[in-house]
Amino acid sequence: MTERGTTIRLATRGSDLALRQAGTVRERLEQRRLTVDLVEVETTGDQLRDELIHRLGTTGAFVRALDEKVLDGDVDAAVHSMKDMPTDQPDDLVVAGIPERAAPNDVLVTPDGTELADLPDGATVGTSSLRRRAQLLAERPDLDVQPLRGNVDTRVEKLLAPSLTREYTARLDAEEAEESDDEDDDGEDAETEQYDRTVEEWFDDLAEIERRALEREVETEYDAICLAEAGLERSGLLHHLQVEHLDPAQFVSAPGQGAIAVTALAGDTAETMQGILDHPRTRVSTTVERTILAELGGGCVAPVGIYARLQGEVVTTTVRVLGENGSEEVGATRDLPVERHREAAREFAADLADQGAATLIEQARRDDPDEAKREQ
Repeated sequence: MTERGTTIRLATRGSDLALRQAGTVRERLEQRRLTVDLVEVETTGDQLRDELIHRLGTTGAFVRALDEKVLDGDVDAAVHSMKDMPTDQPDDLVVAGIPERAAPNDVLVTPDGTELADLPDGATVGTSSLRRRAQLLAERPDLDVQPLRGNVDTRVEKLLAPSLTREYTARLDAEEAEESDDEDDDGEDAETEQYDRTVEEWFDDLAEIERRALEREVETEYDAICLAEAGLERSGLLHHLQVEHLDPAQFVSAPGQGAIAVTALAGDTAETMQGILDHPRTRVSTTVERTILAELGGGCVAPVGIYARLQGEVVTTTVRVLGENGSEEVGATRDLPVERHREAAREFAADLADQGAATLIEQARRDDPDEAKREQ
């Protein structure tokens, strides 16, 4: 086992969300009197050496770059959002720790709290996920689903920017008009104010994310955006926003969504981390999800939702595989016996493949064989 006083070098991406996730892992380890250094790693895919690409595969380069540091011995472990992790891993690299999962579901965020059913016909919804796009279109075929990239805070800023800019401009115009009326009235009573606060007071009451949004210019105006609740919660943004918690039966989450995974080389450090970090129920449920994904071969090229929950002696598992536009789908829910959850997950995946899931995934691969779609 790793000795007390040993410094563990923990690799993480440099985004705010990634650093917050790594910070929670560091806190847990430090509670056991281990010293932890966070090491920020750039994750651009083309930075990987040819040998590592061959060794690790071509997808998930933003994850692979961290694991490269582990394999090379530059760090002791790496922290990932589990839903971003490819299902193919080198034999000597293990998932050493899986802390208790956060909320696994998706949410719809709008500037004014409008719910999905009440969005206007043809509303523009932003998402970076093929799965979310297909599920949104299956529910509302009239929607205009547009790409939305960037970190969680960037995406929220892109949503809020247009409406906040309009309100700022309206308040500024009203304030300037009122000042002009005051001058024209030559000391007489001014007209009734349109707003009960000055522009400065209104700005002071804005959350930091809203202030940053005011400084952003956007090319696409979104009526709503769809993303993971866990990312908003961990970024400290959830309580600042108006969100609708989407029905998990219809909006089946990505495999591993809401879970953090810590990878390390097999050995003492991995064993130490598992003893400190691991949440057994989360490990069982995410193992089922990733096993089904691996068997189906969906990876990041097809709209696949898989969510498992350990309930007593069974793992209740829902799978939804869709066509690109949500018009076709294969899905089912099954209770898998916990004592043989890996094997049962493979059997479930095989049955779904026979029912047409494999055809949908192959079609997605033919339609876009090269571009990896990143779930966030």
